[in-house]
Amino acid sequence: MSRDTLVSVVIPTCGRNDYYISCIQSLLQQAHSFLDIIVVENSGDLALEGKALVLCPAARVVQAPQGSSYCDLMNTGIGLSRGEHILCLNDDVTLDPAFLENALKGFTLDPRIGMVTGKVLRQDRTTLDTTGLFLGICRTAQERGYGQADRGQFQREGFIFGVCGAAAFYRKTMLDEIREGQDWFDPRYRFFYEDLDIAWRAQRRGWNAYYIPDAVAYHVRGGSIRGNGGQGKPFARKYLSDEMHAALIRNRYRTIMKNETLGGLILHLIPIILYELWAWAYIIFFRPNVVRVFVAELCSVKGLAEYTR
Repeated sequence: MSRDTLVSVVIPTCGRNDYYISCIQSLLQQAHSFLDIIVVENSGDLALEGKALVLCPAARVVQAPQGSSYCDLMNTGIGLSRGEHILCLNDDVTLDPAFLENALKGFTLDPRIGMVTGKVLRQDRTTLDTTGLFLGICRTAQERGYGQADRGQFQREGFIFGVCGAAAFYRKTMLDEIREGQDWFDPRYRFFYEDLDIAWRAQRRGWNAYYIPDAVAYHVRGGSIRGNGGQGKPFARKYLSDEMHAALIRNRYRTIMKNETLGGLILHLIPIILYELWAWAYIIFFRPNVVRVFVAELCSVKGLAEYTR
């Protein structure tokens, strides 16, 4: 991949804990330096734009309306992008200096590789966060290696199903091909499963995803949506608010309804049912208020309209 290949980096942020500062600093240290950096924020902090521009005067900082979701921010950033490759980067991620240089190699292997990811570690730099996104037999999003100690067990590059949204590297032509109306990310998701939805849509259109282990990044898992006590912890749903937990359930159902075939649904019906029994048993006994939130949203006029779109 040529060193003059322009890479657009879209960083959505709400300004929490100033994560975006370390994120931008890691971008400025990249060996591949031909970058188009777009920060899309909805923090309401008027000082954030100034801080970001001091770090990187060439960056474009866009203020989105407060209340905009992650997917809204991503769509805004992609719409402003100029690069032929787009790195969708959570603000709580930092990159190894060779990340972009190594990750770009994945796109050169085949013109139908539209998604690339690297080895994403937790902030302790010894625990794996993800080495690729996969579609589980229960039709859940599964991060390969999630929470495991990094012992070099994922040092072989190869094809995967999709890429984790924390550091999702996309070919722009792929995003344009799977675009839904004016949106690349389905804005109904807001949070959760939006990355699996994109990967599944892309796979259905004949696009592939690839893993490059030498492209290394570091992620504060849960830095944007969990309390400080839940960052990096297993069993993530334990640390989500009732509203977030309901969104996790809703978006999984939406992803299945949008992308699964009848044959696939029949083939995976038993694992799906077993997962549902486990998930709802946990909710009923330990998080009963999630039921109220989920049902209230589903029964609202807006909720019904979204499910039938």
